[in-house]
Amino acid sequence: MTSTGHLVMLHGMTGTREKMRPFAEKLLPEGWFLHCPEGMHRHPRGGMAWWIEGENDEILEQKIREEQIQLALENLERGLPDGRLILGGFSQGGAIASAMVGREIFNRVSGLILISTKNVMKSALETAVSKTEPRPVIWMHGERDHIIPIDVALDHISVFEKAGWEVNKMRHQKGHMVDLQQLDSLVKAITAMAV
Repeated sequence: MTSTGHLVMLHGMTGTREKMRPFAEKLLPEGWFLHCPEGMHRHPRGGMAWWIEGENDEILEQKIREEQIQLALENLERGLPDGRLILGGFSQGGAIASAMVGREIFNRVSGLILISTKNVMKSALETAVSKTEPRPVIWMHGERDHIIPIDVALDHISVFEKAGWEVNKMRHQKGHMVDLQQLDSLVKAITAMAV
C-alpha cells in the first residue's frame, strides 16, 4: 500500500508542463498527485527552459548559467507542494532535479528519477550527495544520445554511486528519449519509492 504525496516531473529544454504531463501521468503512483512545474525562461526555439545556453565567452557563459540554475532552484523550491515528493525530470529537468539534493526541501524527497540528463555544478552536487541521507535513484539513458553522450550521463550518476546511493540503471540503445519499452520497469521502481 502506497502513502500519498506528489510526483514532480520537470520538462527538458524547449519543453512545457503540458508536454510533460501525458508521460508523467503514466508514472504516477496510485493515490499520488502530479505536479509539473515549468522553467522560467522562454527558449528561442519555442517552449521553456530552466536555463539558457548562450554564445558568450566560456567564463561569462558559466557564470550566467550558474546564476540561472540557482534562480531556477529557488523558484522551484518555493513552488513545490507540501508533503512527500518524488522528484524527477528529463534532460535539463533531470539536471535541475538532481541539483535539488542538499537543499532543505530535499528532506521531503523519497526518490529521484533522472532521465537523459547530466551534471550541473558537479562539485556542489558531490558535496550535497555526500552529506545527504541516500535516496533511491532511477537513471535512464540511451547509448545513442547525441545531445548528452552516455559518458557524460555515466559521470553524472557516478556521483550518486560513489556516495553509496542505490541506483536503478535503465540503459537502452536509443537516443535522447524515454525508452517506453522499459515503461513497466520504470513505473514499478517509482511505485516502490512511494511506499
